[in-house]
Amino acid sequence: MKFSMIFEAQLADPTPETERQLIFDSVEQAVFAEQMGFDGIWAVEHHGLEHYSHMSAPELFLATVAAKTSRIRIGHGAVCMPFNYNFPTRVAEKAAFLDVLSNGRLNLGAARGGTLQEAALCNVDPERTAAEVEEALRIVSSAWRSEDFSWHGKLLDLEAPKGNAPLRILPRPVQRPHPPLYLASTKPDTVVHSADLGVGALIFGFAGLDSVAHQHKLYRERCETRSGENLVSDVTNDQFVALCPTIALDDAKQAKEIGARGQRFFGESIGYWHLGGAEPPTGDTVNEDNVAFMRDRAESRAAAYDRGELPQYSERSLASANYNIDHAYGTVETAIDYVTELERVGVDEVLCLIQMGTVPQEVCLETIRNWGEHVIPHFRAKEARS
Repeated sequence: MKFSMIFEAQLADPTPETERQLIFDSVEQAVFAEQMGFDGIWAVEHHGLEHYSHMSAPELFLATVAAKTSRIRIGHGAVCMPFNYNFPTRVAEKAAFLDVLSNGRLNLGAARGGTLQEAALCNVDPERTAAEVEEALRIVSSAWRSEDFSWHGKLLDLEAPKGNAPLRILPRPVQRPHPPLYLASTKPDTVVHSADLGVGALIFGFAGLDSVAHQHKLYRERCETRSGENLVSDVTNDQFVALCPTIALDDAKQAKEIGARGQRFFGESIGYWHLGGAEPPTGDTVNEDNVAFMRDRAESRAAAYDRGELPQYSERSLASANYNIDHAYGTVETAIDYVTELERVGVDEVLCLIQMGTVPQEVCLETIRNWGEHVIPHFRAKEARS
């Protein structure tokens, strides 16, 4: 099992000054993660979603981290692959360049860029995003596997002008035939689609361990039974990567409160940008009991779901997922217990979410240190014994 971190670059009090500090703080965390024994770091891509994510150019963040590290894998996860966000051949070029700069440490994930705000900013047609993401993955993998390149698909035709040399992606990636491919999966049906395409699944873990186990079962079953007709490459990547929200401190109560507050900010940001909420979160919840608030909100949303007042997801726990705080918030023992359950489920890579909009830098660094000194060594020793 691998251990990684993910960066949304969230910010409760956005100003040009705090935004710049956030970016430098995130770089510091990522470099420290390598020192503490983490296997990878991942960075999302979002556009124009104030508070929720200021990571608009993750390839630049990741290139900076790559230059300051030597071992940790660099997860570009996930690139918004509808064509107006990032044209497929440009994805192939920039990702290959990042693989070169990191000396073959790149993982590449795909995403739809799921808000109307982002679509409007980049002139993306929301009705085409799923089809464009799939074709983009096929184009990227094809361009990397072939020295000379052309493409004739359902949505795009790419061919060199008559009489010219063939199209070519430069530079070539270090990893051959190409870096591992992933798909960001926020719903169980997308997890199944990831398996159909032969790419790794990057899943949200807010809904809890039962949800992670359910999605892992769906993914593995489809990997075992897929016909192979829909694979995006002749090289498959069947890695199941699950989000693990965590704050690990000596004071379990304090860690729970900081985690609940951070996840509340995260969940309310999602609610505003994805679900049309009235006001963006301010993060000004210092004087509230966020643990009680989150539990009450989760219960009320579950009840509203049961009454038919919320969308009827195929998985009940998704109704209140953003408000479930039964995660690795507590001491290192809490984190070890939680990861033990993820290990039992069969998760291949644990994706630690530490940097949330209201979590102070010193708490992020202390959590990284505690994982590096206690949690990760616990499982490394366990693997060595087995």
